[in-house]
Amino acid sequence: MVDRKLNLTSVLILSVLILSRLAFAEGTRTWEQSKFDDLTKGTANGIAFRSEGGLELAPAFKALTTTPSTYIWSIASDPAGNIYAAAGAPARVYRITPDGKSTTIFEPQELQVQALVAAKNGIVYAATAPDGKVYRLAPPSSPNASWSASVYFDPGAKYIWNLALDNSGNLYVATGDRGEIFKVSSDGKHSVFFKSDEVHIRVLALDPKGNLIAGSDGSGLVYRISPTGEAFVLYSAPKKEITALAIDTAGNIYAAGAGEKHPGSADVSSSLSSAGSPQTGTATGGTSTIVVVPSSSQPFPSPGKGVSGGSEIYRIAPDGAPQQLWSSHDDLVYALGFDQRGRLLAGTGNRGHIFAINGAGDFTDLVRASASQITSFSAAPGGGLYASSSNLGKIFLLGPMPESEGSYESDVFDAHIFSRWGRATMRSTGNVELFARSGNVDNPDRNWSPWMPVAGADAEMKVPAARFVQWKSVLHAGPSAPRVDSVLLYYLPKNVAPVIEDVTVQPGFRYPAISHTLTTDLASSMPHIELPPPQPVHDRDSVAVHWTAHDDNDDQLVFSIYYRGENESRWLLLKDDVSDRFYTFDANLLPDGGYTMLVVASDAPSHSPGEALFAQKTSQRFEVDNTAPVIENLSAALEAMQIHVHFRAKDSFSNIKRAEYSLDGSDWQFVEPTSQLSDSKVEDYDFRIPVPQAATPPPLTNATSNGHVVVVRAYDRFDNLAIAKTVIREH
Repeated sequence: MVDRKLNLTSVLILSVLILSRLAFAEGTRTWEQSKFDDLTKGTANGIAFRSEGGLELAPAFKALTTTPSTYIWSIASDPAGNIYAAAGAPARVYRITPDGKSTTIFEPQELQVQALVAAKNGIVYAATAPDGKVYRLAPPSSPNASWSASVYFDPGAKYIWNLALDNSGNLYVATGDRGEIFKVSSDGKHSVFFKSDEVHIRVLALDPKGNLIAGSDGSGLVYRISPTGEAFVLYSAPKKEITALAIDTAGNIYAAGAGEKHPGSADVSSSLSSAGSPQTGTATGGTSTIVVVPSSSQPFPSPGKGVSGGSEIYRIAPDGAPQQLWSSHDDLVYALGFDQRGRLLAGTGNRGHIFAINGAGDFTDLVRASASQITSFSAAPGGGLYASSSNLGKIFLLGPMPESEGSYESDVFDAHIFSRWGRATMRSTGNVELFARSGNVDNPDRNWSPWMPVAGADAEMKVPAARFVQWKSVLHAGPSAPRVDSVLLYYLPKNVAPVIEDVTVQPGFRYPAISHTLTTDLASSMPHIELPPPQPVHDRDSVAVHWTAHDDNDDQLVFSIYYRGENESRWLLLKDDVSDRFYTFDANLLPDGGYTMLVVASDAPSHSPGEALFAQKTSQRFEVDNTAPVIENLSAALEAMQIHVHFRAKDSFSNIKRAEYSLDGSDWQFVEPTSQLSDSKVEDYDFRIPVPQAATPPPLTNATSNGHVVVVRAYDRFDNLAIAKTVIREH
C-alpha cells in the first residue's frame, strides 16, 4: 500500500511538471509574449520594460563622455549644467561641460576621489580615500588660471564615504572604521557631529526639515540626526549595508540595502570596499572580520565584489512607517534619485540598469548603460538627469522626454518542428509597427527571411514556413504614448510520425493494478501526459511488456500490441487502443515457444481522420514455457550405508535449470547433473546420500521405522516444477 501511494505521488508530481511546459498538440498552436521575464530576453533599443508586462518608449539616454578613470563614484552639477565627477583609477576630479567636454581639475595622491559636493558659490568639496582628506577646490580667478586645491579637513579616519552640504554651508563628512560623522562649519571649524556603534557610515542626505539622514554598513541602520546632533534609528534594514539614500519633497525617505546580514557578525566590509587583498584578522571579542588592504594592481574600492543576496529598496514615511518597494536577486543598487516627474530612480550594477520605482512591486526597467554600474545621479538642465557609471567611467544624460522611436526584437522562438506561420495578434496603443521573420537555424543572422511587416494588429505573417520565428516591434512617439502589451503568434507544426525507442518484454512479471480513479481524471484533463508505469512484480504466469515512445508534435498517442510465434509470418493482435506505455497478459494464452512482440503507435487522437501517422517497433525474441519438466526413471537403493539415487529430468521446451533432493523430510539439497553443467533439456542425476544415524526410537505399536523416503524435484529455466518420490525399505 505504501509503494502504491508513493508511485501515485510520483505520477502527480511528474504530471504537474509536464503540464507546466505543455501546449495542446492538436492543430494550431500559439506563442505569446507579454510577461516581464519573457520580454527581457529580447533585444531593446530605446525600449523600457514594465514589471506588469509590456513595452513602452524609454527616456532619451545618451553618453556624454568617457573619462580615463575606471570608476566614477559621485557627481554633482552646478546651475549652468556643468558636471563635477569624483573618480578613481586614476584618482581625479573632472569638470564636464553640458556638451561633454572634460577637464581634469584635481589630481590627488590618494587612490580614489570617493565623494564630492558642489556649493552655490562654485566651490567643490572632494573627499579622497583611503586615509583621505576633504579638499576645497576653488574655480580659477581668471580665464588663464587653474583650479586651486587645498586641504579643507582631515578627519584622521581610514575612509571617507560620503559628503553632504546644508543650506548654511555646513559640510557633513561620513567616515569609516570608527563610524563617525563630522560637521565642518563654513568658517572651517569642525567637530564630531555623531558617533555610531557601527563601523561605517556609508551615505548621507538632508531632509526638508534640516535633519541629517545617514545609512550604515554592518547592521543596515537608517538614522535621523537632528541639527543638534540627537540621533534616532528610523529603520533596521534586513540587509547589512545602506548603499544609497534619497528624500522626496514630502519627506519620504528612500533607502537601498544590500548584502546578507548575519546576526552577531562584525563583518563590516563594504560592497564598495572589497578591492585589494582581503586579509582575515580578529576584532575585539574574537569575532572574525575582513580587513581590506588596497593593492596597487587593483585600486580601492571595487563595486559589487563580496556582496550576495541582491538589493532591496525601502520607503520610510514621514511618520516612520517602513515599506519594501522593490527587490532584486541580480541587481545591486548604488544610487537613488528622482526624475522630472518625481519618480524614484535606482541606478544598479552589475548590469548597468536604471529602474523607475512606481510603487510597491511596480517598476519599469528604463535603460541599460554601456557600463557595469550606475553609481550616482545629479540634476541636469531642462529637467533631465545626469548619471555616472563605473567600469567604464562614463557620464550619461537621461532626458526628461521619451525617445522619438524605439525598437524591440524578441528572442528566437523554436517550434522544434518545421511549421507554418499564421496570424499575429498584437495588443497595443499608439503608433506601433509589427514585423516578423523566420528561419531554419537558431541564429537569425544566418540566412533567415527578411523582416516582413504585419499589416495590422491582427493580420497574417508573410513569412516562410520554418522551424524558428522572431517578431519585432517599432514604437513611434506621438500624441498617444505607444505601448505594446502582448504579441501572440499562431503556427501549425508539420505532423511527424511518432517514435518508439524501445520495447521490453519480461516473462514472469506483471504490472500491478493501481487505482485509476485519479489517474483517469488526469488523463482526461491532460491527454498528452505519459504516466510512468508502476514497478513490475514477479508472477510466473504473466508476461509484462513496456515501451518508450515520444511524439515531436506532443500528440496524444494510442498503441496496438501484436505477437508472432517463431517461424511464423503473421502478426496476431493481442490488444488494441492502449493509452499506457505498458501492458500485462496471461502467459498461458501462448503455447510454449519463442515469440516476438510488435508495438504500433498512432497519433490519430490528435488529428483528423486519414491524417494520422504511425510508427512500429519489435521486441527482442522472448520465450514462453508453461509446461513443467518430467522426472523419469527415479530409483533409490541402499548400498553400504549409502543411498544410491538415480533419475532423469526432461523438458519439452527449455533447459533444466536445477535439481534438488530431500531425505526423510529434511531440507532441500542442491545436486549437480552427471555432466556437472545444466545446459540441456535432458539431464541425468546420479548421486549417493549417507544414511543418517538415527537415535533409537521409542517402542512403536503396529508400526516400524526401517525405511527412508527420497523426494526429488527439478526446475526448468522458467521455474516450472516437477517433483517425484520413492521409498526404500530396509530388510
